Amino acid sequence: MNQFDSLSRRAFEAPESGIVAVVNHGRLKPGLIPLWAGEGDQSTPDFIARPAADALLSGETFYTWQRGIPELRQALVDYHSRHFGRQLPLDSFCVTGSGMQAIKIAIEAVVDPGDEVVQLTPAWPNFAAALRLSGGVPVAAELDYIDGRWSLDPGRIASVITPRTRALFINSPSNPTGWTATREDLVAILELARKHGLWIIADEIYTRFFYAAGRAPSFLDVMDDNDRILFVNTFSKNWSMTGWRVGWIMAPPSIIQVLENSVQYQTSGVAQFMQKGALAALQSGDDYVDAQVAKAASARDLFCDALTSTNRVVTQKPDGAFYAFFRIDGVSDTKAAAIDIVDRAGVGLAPGTAFDRGGESFLRACFLRRLDHIEEAANRLASYISAL
Repeated sequence: MNQFDSLSRRAFEAPESGIVAVVNHGRLKPGLIPLWAGEGDQSTPDFIARPAADALLSGETFYTWQRGIPELRQALVDYHSRHFGRQLPLDSFCVTGSGMQAIKIAIEAVVDPGDEVVQLTPAWPNFAAALRLSGGVPVAAELDYIDGRWSLDPGRIASVITPRTRALFINSPSNPTGWTATREDLVAILELARKHGLWIIADEIYTRFFYAAGRAPSFLDVMDDNDRILFVNTFSKNWSMTGWRVGWIMAPPSIIQVLENSVQYQTSGVAQFMQKGALAALQSGDDYVDAQVAKAASARDLFCDALTSTNRVVTQKPDGAFYAFFRIDGVSDTKAAAIDIVDRAGVGLAPGTAFDRGGESFLRACFLRRLDHIEEAANRLASYISAL
């Protein structure tokens, strides 16, 4: 038996990302406009990077608070007070090494091997893969798709709950669809969780990227203090910090030590100098986020209008997040199409085959980029579609 054959089954079965497969194909193509990854084109602003650099150079490189430095956790308290109108205890927060680690810790906190977790699909693929690595079983509840618009029928969730179900994973606003739960949707989901004694893992990282007034509805708007909800979040999207790998979990204070224990045995905490950058983001970054959302709104309108004008694309402008999730008439194999679009149009897209049930016939584009790049990408895609 060789080394490959002796790997654990969970590690062996962890899938290659369907998005990364396309990225690896086109990464070095000259002149390509990359819309495949879930990040904008702007590097971390100086008001965030400078405090982190100063802290690094001043020697803040030792072990630190595993659940996060107190001033960063207090800034999280203040941030949620400003934007969600709730005064939460300091011990509701645990800083993590990325939103992805926050999700993995949340899974391990509530899921035993063999337990099921229901997620709404189409869905960002990393949650289901991380769940499988922990021995859990993802169960799909599909969103409805009618005339280019995504919506939730709570009965779809109820129909797949079994005695083995332990949690519901709810991502709103959604990657990749842009579906955004209404307050009524959240109430219905919460009632199901209460009825069946389930945890909710709430991924609300795109809450600020909402194209109606204010922010998107949140479980914080409808929950009680004793509800079983773990909020997973990240500094990546709002403040152009994807490469930093800093996030947080918000949880009932009674279990925060359990979550900190997971941090101990995975990373032993986030570097203090990086936390100083995250602190600056929370304290001084509200205007920056507002500007990013305005930029995304303009890019959304330009990109979606250009695609629908071909009369070959089915989509509507998303309510939240920063992705266009669209279907091209006559295209069924979206992985092959994404490769072909890289080669012939010089635009990088994510194939819908990466996003689980209901997403197979779609392509995803991240439009959080300079408007001239978005315009050029839309023109290239329109030409490609016209030639099909």
